[in-house]
Amino acid sequence: MTRFFWLRDDEAAQALYSADYSAAHKWILPGLKDCPGCGATWGGWGDQYPAVDLSDLPERGEFEEARPELFNELARLRELVRPLAPPGARLPPGTSFGPLVGTATGRFAPFSGLESCWILVRRDALDGLQAAGIRGLLGCKTELRFRQKTPPDILELQIEPRGLLHRDCLPPDLEPPCPTCGRQGFRRPDDPILDGGSLPTDRDLFRLDNFSTMIIGTDRFKDAVEQGGWTGISFRELPVR
Repeated sequence: MTRFFWLRDDEAAQALYSADYSAAHKWILPGLKDCPGCGATWGGWGDQYPAVDLSDLPERGEFEEARPELFNELARLRELVRPLAPPGARLPPGTSFGPLVGTATGRFAPFSGLESCWILVRRDALDGLQAAGIRGLLGCKTELRFRQKTPPDILELQIEPRGLLHRDCLPPDLEPPCPTCGRQGFRRPDDPILDGGSLPTDRDLFRLDNFSTMIIGTDRFKDAVEQGGWTGISFRELPVR
């Protein structure tokens, strides 16, 4: 039976490296202002598609500034990018696209960035995971500008939402998602439980669809990381129901 682990930043391992960076994805879908269904103004975090390139989109300039927009404008912009996104992607307000752009310096751990809810991976670690047969990995080039003469090859993994938190670990009085914008506001549970029927069987790394800042890996992923001797990730096993 497959086991599942919540992936988080390993602060002790990161302290052994000197990496420092400041970056954001090149394009972003605006947030939503005054949803006509629930009244909320919001933008999500964790829905990131670094492999989605808007360079050839004539309206790409409309995705360069983070801002709230009214629902009709948000819907218009979302439909512009939908053909470029993976099939079935929900694309909630605040979804980001394209490479990470910014500055960086120092030595990177094999894995980093989990404190920002993405995974940056060194090329050697990604090659090792792929050689180990880890499924569903998509490494995307970054546009990090390094000061050193021979910069490291740092990629970002595109991690798509697939599974769900189980209803048993959510508030008993939780309202259903807004039928207009899809928002369902709740805090991350202290003791998350995964919904077994929702979990993918074709990949070893994914986000949770109803809490996209949570990145989940299978025991296959965990074993490959540990056998490769790569650091930067801490693993917490989660129950499945």
